[in-house]
Amino acid sequence: MVKKILLVLLSLIWLNVQAYKERNLLQNIADTNRLKTVLISGQKWVHYPAYTDRAGWDKLLQENKIQIIGQGEKFLDYEWKVVKATDYLEYSRSGNRSIMERTHNANLNAVSTLFIAEIAEGKGRFIDQLINGIFHICEMTTWCNSAHLPLQKVKGSFPDYRDPVIDLVSGDVGANFSWIYYFLGKEFDKINPLISERLYHEIDTRILTPYLKEDRFWWMATDVGSQGGFVNNWNPWCNANVLQCFLLVEKDPDRRLKGIYKTMVSVDKFINYNNEDGACEEGPSYWGHAAGKMYDYLQILYDATGGEISIFQNPIIKDMGEYILHSYAGNGWVVNFADASAKSDIDYRLTYRYGKMAHSTDLMHFAAYLKKELPKDIPFNRDMYRILEDLSFENEIVGMAPLHVFKPFVWYPETEFCYISNGKAFFSCKGGYNDESHNHNDTGTFSLYVDGTPVFIDAGVGTYTAKTFSKDRYSIWTMQSDYHNLPRINGYSQAYGKQYAACNVKADEKSKTFSLDISRSYPAEAGVNSWIREYRLKKDALIIEDKFDLKQAKTANRLNFLTWGKADLTKAGIITVIINNETYQLEYNKADFDIDIEVIKLDDKRLSDIWGNEIYRISLNARKIKNNGLYRIKIKI
Repeated sequence: MVKKILLVLLSLIWLNVQAYKERNLLQNIADTNRLKTVLISGQKWVHYPAYTDRAGWDKLLQENKIQIIGQGEKFLDYEWKVVKATDYLEYSRSGNRSIMERTHNANLNAVSTLFIAEIAEGKGRFIDQLINGIFHICEMTTWCNSAHLPLQKVKGSFPDYRDPVIDLVSGDVGANFSWIYYFLGKEFDKINPLISERLYHEIDTRILTPYLKEDRFWWMATDVGSQGGFVNNWNPWCNANVLQCFLLVEKDPDRRLKGIYKTMVSVDKFINYNNEDGACEEGPSYWGHAAGKMYDYLQILYDATGGEISIFQNPIIKDMGEYILHSYAGNGWVVNFADASAKSDIDYRLTYRYGKMAHSTDLMHFAAYLKKELPKDIPFNRDMYRILEDLSFENEIVGMAPLHVFKPFVWYPETEFCYISNGKAFFSCKGGYNDESHNHNDTGTFSLYVDGTPVFIDAGVGTYTAKTFSKDRYSIWTMQSDYHNLPRINGYSQAYGKQYAACNVKADEKSKTFSLDISRSYPAEAGVNSWIREYRLKKDALIIEDKFDLKQAKTANRLNFLTWGKADLTKAGIITVIINNETYQLEYNKADFDIDIEVIKLDDKRLSDIWGNEIYRISLNARKIKNNGLYRIKIKI
């Protein structure tokens, strides 16, 4: 027993060491004294034309100008929506966060669209309605989402007027309003100086002062490293917003310097937490808000210091960018571990800019490829910095040759993600542990795509509610190992916790195999000595072998496979999966298993938008209860 406890403790220590490394890349470049010497004064760092520079905006916007103005005209008669007190309370009452968020986002998107339309046209036609929106939002008790208000000292989802907190959305609003203040402050003063004064007051009260005063917001990662814990996309996202506010609005040089340096220390924590291999443990859907927001932050800091503070040359920054390239499975599909969606709306404009600064021509070519294959209009949302950057680089992407080539083998040794491609099939698998950011109990699961079509899948996650991030998270089926491509062992599914981890993880490029022991991902009650799963991608098939040893078998094992297509069991020993009139076969030893097919109805829009009305779980139920053995599955491609 003592030996077992010691092994668990050593495992926990090892995992924490792997998850955090004191790189401190930004702090190693500059302390506050150096930052003070290289920081460009005022707003001279901004490279966009002034509002009154009509020729400059015409040159920057080119053919986008007409479309932008047209979008703004749709909001000239917009009725500003009220976020009611009961909309906030609904999150506590039912767990529904969408009611509050839909209304809030509609107003914020209207403000952004009106603002950029006025910048494009420059005639003052949109200013009155823009002022209406600004005034309306400034009158709100909080800019935060209801789901994020537990950041308040009083907790709960009802806004506390005494305690302004910074979340993703309040930060977005602060940054957005800072750009409006920078570009249109003088125009507002012509109408009434109180408008700009109110803008400054709200940004200071809700963002600048709380950021300087507080260290309690978890996303700041103040104690991470010494106290353990994790850092996710909130950190670079919030810090990028705060940085914009200090650079564009703060008038006191000392406060400006202090605030900016504090963001550097905090963002260092995010980079420190990320593994050296550069993988995003939150999955591709979060890449744009994790590595992508880190890029935004680093780019703004680069510009504000005339390029003197730059870590773009560091390999980890490049690797964090190229993760999105390697995680692309084709036809808009991505590898979707954790809460990530299988369909990711990759921001190719952001991808291009990231690649340019990180000196990754692969990322730049990939961005051009996405622009050609999956073109999208510039989104007019609450992220004003990205809108401005998208407009600035839109035409530059055209000059880059579109190209995306699957690497035959990609291995992330610390995060334990493995991607293998043979030209027809794209296979992804993960090791890791069951306490990653946005975790699902999914150690050892895989996905298989054939000719850009997902065949064996990870369902992803449904619409976020209070339950999603509560103690009841793992009562949701999408979080459970039984609804991933994993075995149920001796009657048990995988457990949640950092100690429930893969071991003996091996990836071999020459043989195109990935293997791991998933026994420690299951609770002690499962009685698993070892369960070694090996994946081998061949030219015409994916071979899966499970070699297991149990202390005492009490219940038959079950191998679960989640698929997008309907299953045909007509032929014994062969399960035929049909997707879009294409067939894929899973072969098994008919003497070993009985087969169950479960139809999973998708009544959650976030899931049905991806997969349609239903997906299917194939369960191979072992006929014999035995302590050890070998199961072999062949998926023909």
